[in-house]
Amino acid sequence: MRDGFIKVAAATPYVQVADCRANAREILRLIKEMAARQAKIMVFPELCLTGYTCGDLFYQKVLLDGAKEELLHIAKETMHIDALIFIGFPLEYQDKLYNTAAVLNRGEIIGFVPKSHLPNYGEFYEARHFTSGKGLRGQILFGMRLVPVSDQLIFACQEMEGLLVAAEICEDLWVPQPPSIAHAQAGARILVNLSASDEVVGKDTYRRELALGQSARLVCGYVYATAGEGESTQDLVFGGQNLIAENGVFLAEGRRFENSVLYGDIDLSRLGSERRRMNTFAPTNQEGYTYIPFHVTIAPTTLDRKYPANPFVPQDPKERACRCDEILQIQAMGLKKRLAHVGSTQAVVGLSGGLDSTLALLVIARAFDLLALPRKNILAVTMPCFGTTDRTYTNACLLAKKIGATLQEVDIKEAVTVHFRDIGQPLDRCDVAYENAQARERTQVLMDLANQKGALVVGTGDLSELALGWATYNGDHMSMYGVNGSVPKTLVRYLVEYYAQTCGEETLSQVLQDILDTPVSPELLPPADGKISQKTEDLVGPYELHDFFLYYMLRCDYSPRKIYRIASKVFQDVYTKDVILHWEKTFYRRFFSQQYKRSCLPDGPKVGSVAVSPRGDLRMPSDAQAALWLEELETLSKSGNL
Repeated sequence: MRDGFIKVAAATPYVQVADCRANAREILRLIKEMAARQAKIMVFPELCLTGYTCGDLFYQKVLLDGAKEELLHIAKETMHIDALIFIGFPLEYQDKLYNTAAVLNRGEIIGFVPKSHLPNYGEFYEARHFTSGKGLRGQILFGMRLVPVSDQLIFACQEMEGLLVAAEICEDLWVPQPPSIAHAQAGARILVNLSASDEVVGKDTYRRELALGQSARLVCGYVYATAGEGESTQDLVFGGQNLIAENGVFLAEGRRFENSVLYGDIDLSRLGSERRRMNTFAPTNQEGYTYIPFHVTIAPTTLDRKYPANPFVPQDPKERACRCDEILQIQAMGLKKRLAHVGSTQAVVGLSGGLDSTLALLVIARAFDLLALPRKNILAVTMPCFGTTDRTYTNACLLAKKIGATLQEVDIKEAVTVHFRDIGQPLDRCDVAYENAQARERTQVLMDLANQKGALVVGTGDLSELALGWATYNGDHMSMYGVNGSVPKTLVRYLVEYYAQTCGEETLSQVLQDILDTPVSPELLPPADGKISQKTEDLVGPYELHDFFLYYMLRCDYSPRKIYRIASKVFQDVYTKDVILHWEKTFYRRFFSQQYKRSCLPDGPKVGSVAVSPRGDLRMPSDAQAALWLEELETLSKSGNL
């Protein structure tokens, strides 16, 4: 439960129809199993204490009394279970029968939530036995305790802020306006659904879409537990397709036709952050809602949740290919509009033989194709200087040729040497001025060439470099339109790789592959034995770590401690904890200190959910202090709790 996580579980017991005692034993067995896995929210299917398929046996007082007796027995046996438990139960109340979720916590029954929408079509005939609980408000004396009965109950944890849970039952999700909408607007961050949804061809896909879509629309965790094997197969089969979703993403999915317990770690703090961020997620009037307190012990949670090492990059190859093509198209469409707007039929780009300028050239080529402009109107400029290696120079020349751009070489060594003489900079002093003078000279060349031709200078810097401030102010930091500004370095690689795999031209593919294999470097220091001596990741840290930090800081609003915890789990086989902590501190220091460079970025298209444009996504003061963020990491370091 640390860092805002809560472990939830959806369980499908082996039901014996109308045998409440046997079902109670099975439910208790599963509760103990889930408690051993640290689950704090446990959800069982609809009417699981009796079996959903009892039919007219629901008229029998023997069945109803047996269910009541066993629910009280379960409550007694779970006195020491530290969880909020939802069990499907037929409740007799004021001479009517309601299909409810009985809610238990530490040996007490603390609420009954009735089903609002009773299906009475096709294979369903619930209205034959049950009454809709829509609008029901009341209390029932149940086992010597007054228990609220209402379709507007929210269960609020007293120990964990934001842990508010509400329930709906099966068909409630399938109607035009599910109760979960009002529950979420009244504050519930976790919605549970006790279901008994039978299997017919194609229904599983629709069921998945409903649960996933509801979690996305309501910015919530959605826990769906449904009936499985054991229910009567007189006319129906139940598949036990349990689902756990969070804000449009499945955390876990059960296999159909296999009774199981499904676990997931829902991130309550992220859900709260998303709701705060979305001004269109408006809270509703809470009138009519009753908030029922419950208790769980705050304890560390073993995370079962999986986090991708590259959160900006889809893991599925097919999805990744589609995403890469989409991003290239977004970048190209942005540039296409800018070229058309300024009335330019030419573009200038500095081509270094590195990844970022390669991607920029590929995007320019696509934009020119969209505008039906000849690619020879693309001026690719290579500007060798003190740190340029034969490998990158050759690749830049080959790439320009294979793309069909016009290649121009401007050797800037002499110009930079003269500049050093003018400002009194020794040629053998390889400091920041030595490096940045080269970057600024290159930008001046590009701008002046663009002026000569009435062209647009297309920037090459990517999102990761902007986050770290790894750009020379008014050097490679500046352009007339930056196509890579919201593409992180880890994604740049996949975009270039995708182009290499799909371009259909062997030589071009080989050049792109060699560029991918080249170490990332600004090449501003002299080579060592003809090879790149200045490797970016040796200086600022691995981009895969920085992109990971960036995503979870900006997209998820995670704290430094929480990011460190997840990174330590994800990269445990790659980096030591000390190394991760070192580079995370570097990330925060650079992110805060370099905001002034992001405050005056050139225009460029947003392609994903994380961007640092001062005109859109990141309104951050340039002189904000990183002290609180770094202090949290220092505290973590001093505690020895790495």
